[in-house]
Amino acid sequence: MATGDIVLGPNQYGKAENRLVRITRDPEQTAGGRHQIEDLNVTSQLRGDFVACHVEGDNSQVVATDTQKNTVYAFAQQHGIGSPEQFLLTLGEHFVTSFDWVSGGRWEAELYAWERIAVDGRLHDHSFVRTGQEVRTTVVQKDGDQTWVLAGFKDATVLKSTGSEFHGFPRDRYTTLRETTDRILATSVTAWWRYTSTDVDWNARYEAVKAVLLETFASVHSLALQQTIFAMGRAVLEQFDDVAEIKLSCPNKHHFLVDLEPFGLDNPNEVFFAADRPYGLIQATVQREGAPQAPQAWATVPGFC
Repeated sequence: MATGDIVLGPNQYGKAENRLVRITRDPEQTAGGRHQIEDLNVTSQLRGDFVACHVEGDNSQVVATDTQKNTVYAFAQQHGIGSPEQFLLTLGEHFVTSFDWVSGGRWEAELYAWERIAVDGRLHDHSFVRTGQEVRTTVVQKDGDQTWVLAGFKDATVLKSTGSEFHGFPRDRYTTLRETTDRILATSVTAWWRYTSTDVDWNARYEAVKAVLLETFASVHSLALQQTIFAMGRAVLEQFDDVAEIKLSCPNKHHFLVDLEPFGLDNPNEVFFAADRPYGLIQATVQREGAPQAPQAWATVPGFC
């Protein structure tokens, strides 16, 4: 029979998915002048002494989720965005210093890319089209005096039409997959990396890490998607000392060669059926041997090993 008191375990709460668009206008121009656009989806969650609320319904220490939402929009006006990392760090510092019982929290942002529309060969000052190879992602975790910054991206679909093989795997009575020395390798990359510092040129470092990941995918002759994603992670850690570790999740977007023989046609690796499911899901963490780990930083990042 179970014994012991029933108590409240780990908990957090906040306002999720605050859609925020910030337009920055050139102060020296009129309302029709040159604008910059920053488009984010921001989530704020607080941790701390909220036992009385859960157990007794006492809200005296509950920072309303509506207050958190309003703070997101007010800070966008007061401080600007600049980078999702800096914006979330500013939000987190505000909540843990303004309310004594708030000991930490989690702040997350997705950044959506826009580019200017070209009109008569010139980029328009204030008209944009939604674009981007990926959705940029950021998580800031605070626990007391400790702060962790995770950065990354999702939905970066990449493909190489050759330079990929898959063979030498074990076979049993259920194995039907043919071995191949020339196949399409396609995936949608989700990447997260953890910084060792909060003193980083966030935008420049993000673009540099993304470039290394994509360049490595393109240049490595792949014997398996597992080999490719390890090479991608290793290349980032070799180049950037301020990245502690990196996690990659890559579904194998299978492209199957279509059998055109019934129609009297040859198909020398030219026509494929792109299958959306089921798919192989390959995930890995790449880290430096012996380096300090930070499991708290990853506690609420779902779907990773």
